[in-house]
Amino acid sequence: MTAFEPPFDWMGTSNDSNDEQFGHVVELASIDDADRFDAVLVGEPFDRAVIGRKGAAEGPKALRQRLAGTKTHHFDAGPVESVADLGDVTFGDADPESVLDLQDRVRAVASQVHDADAFPVFLGGDNSLTFPNAAPLLDSGTLGVVNFDAHLDVREVRGDPTSGTPYRQLYDAGLDAYACVGARHFETSTSYAEFVRERDGEVVTSEEVGDDAIGAVDRALDAMDDVDRIYVSVDLDVLDATAAPGVSAPTPGGISTRELFRMVRLLGAENRLAGFEVVECAPPLESGTANLTATAGARTIAHLLSARQTRGER
Repeated sequence: MTAFEPPFDWMGTSNDSNDEQFGHVVELASIDDADRFDAVLVGEPFDRAVIGRKGAAEGPKALRQRLAGTKTHHFDAGPVESVADLGDVTFGDADPESVLDLQDRVRAVASQVHDADAFPVFLGGDNSLTFPNAAPLLDSGTLGVVNFDAHLDVREVRGDPTSGTPYRQLYDAGLDAYACVGARHFETSTSYAEFVRERDGEVVTSEEVGDDAIGAVDRALDAMDDVDRIYVSVDLDVLDATAAPGVSAPTPGGISTRELFRMVRLLGAENRLAGFEVVECAPPLESGTANLTATAGARTIAHLLSARQTRGER
């Protein structure tokens, strides 16, 4: 039976009473109470579909830990408020037999979350979860996805889905628009690049982000012109390997954390935004104790949540 399992008690790490951190404001809640909050966190600790190095199953816990010690104040938006944590998705003793089975079960949970009238923030987990997280939004109206990623992830499904197939699966299910921001040269095969371009998808390279981050977001939103709702996915391998070493496929030439934060805030203010996720945070793959990858992911979430408070003001 699918259920939500509370991950840990949210607590701030500062002893200064003036330091309001996410650990002080995030509340544990049930799916039945989700509509009382502006946003809800949902952990998905699964990484069985990763093509390369595993470790993203530990991502939700690490993202929460780093977010708990992050202050809630944004200089433009003020403090973030009204956030709940529904816990981690768990299946009890009924462990899914395949990735496809896992996706089906996660999709059922994601459907409940989308129907709960609260903005969902999914904490991955590997990139294969993008499909079940976003697919329920295809059931009513048109959908576009903005994918911050080093890769396009439109591989064909051969047997079981993988972390490289979610956007092919979404296209097959009726996805109306797609934009990849931060794509890396020499990381995608020609046939997959052509697959996206033949469907009028937008690809903004990491170099182009470096030249003009605001223009990169504008290009992504131009690709979303005709859709009713937008889902945003952040695969942390979009960041340069120096900023996010704890991912399954770290490579040089990625975007900076500052560029990512700026772009996420711009998209977070978009009124059509219907869901958000951070995936491929794999703490065991990062040597040392800096936790750079989880910290970058947690602050990406903080920027997104702060932008939700000022949407419509762009």
